[in-house]
Amino acid sequence: PSTRISSSYAPMGAGLVVDGGYLVNGTKIWTTHAHHANRMFALVRTSDGERQQDGISFILIDMKTPGITTRPILTIGGDHEVNQVFFDDVRVPVANRVGEEGKGFRASMRALDLNRPTIGAQSVGLAQGALDACIAYAKERKQFKQPIAELQGVQFMLADMATEIDAARLLVHRAAWLSRNGGGYVNAEGSMSKLKAGRVAVWATERAIQILGGNGYTREFPVERMHRDAKIYDIFEGTEQIQQLVIARAISGLRIE
Repeated sequence: PSTRISSSYAPMGAGLVVDGGYLVNGTKIWTTHAHHANRMFALVRTSDGERQQDGISFILIDMKTPGITTRPILTIGGDHEVNQVFFDDVRVPVANRVGEEGKGFRASMRALDLNRPTIGAQSVGLAQGALDACIAYAKERKQFKQPIAELQGVQFMLADMATEIDAARLLVHRAAWLSRNGGGYVNAEGSMSKLKAGRVAVWATERAIQILGGNGYTREFPVERMHRDAKIYDIFEGTEQIQQLVIARAISGLRIE
C-alpha cells in the first residue's frame, strides 16, 4: 500500500534531545486524516530562541511508534475528517529531522505558501460543482410553465457565479504557473489565489442554495453539503485574514521572514 502522510504545521509539544533522538510530548489538534497515516510531519520545539518562531524543528514521525494515540473530532462541520493526536514520551531518531535544527518554522511557512494554490484549486472545484448542480436543476425545475433557467433573476445569479469562479480559477492558474515556472511568487500570488477562491467557494455555494430554494436547504440535494464543506477552505492553510496580511506585506515591501 502507498504511504500516507499527515502534516502538522502548528508547533506542538516539546521534543527534548535524549540518546541521539527526540522525546516528544504534547497534543496536536486539527490534524487531517491522522488515524489513516503511516507517517506524520510535525513541528516540534526542540530548543529555545530569541524569537517565538526560533527553536522549532520539522521531524518525521512513524505513527506506529509507542506513545501515539489519535482521537477523531466528531463535532467538526462538513465532511472533513480531522483528528487530535496525542504524544506521550514518543522517541524519534534524530535522523528523522527534516532540514536544519531549529529552522522548521521558516520551512513550514514556505510549505504553506506553496500549498495555498492547491487549496484554491479545491475551492474552485467545489464552487464549479455547485454551479454545475445549479444549471442542471434550473433547466429541470419549472415555475409558471417554464424552466427557472429562463427567469432573469436566476440567470443573473448563474452569470455572477460563473464569472467569479473563472476569476478565482485564473488566479489559481497564475499562482501554480509561477510556482512551477517562475521560480516563486512575486507578490504573494499564492495567498491571492487562496483568498479569492475560498471566498468564492463560500459565496457560490450560498448562491446555489438560493437558486434551489427550499430544496437547496435539504440534504436531498448536494448544495447544502457543499456549503458546509466550503467554509473550511476559507480557514485552513491560513485564514482569510492571514492571507490579507501576507498580501499586504508583500505589495508594500514589508514582508517578514
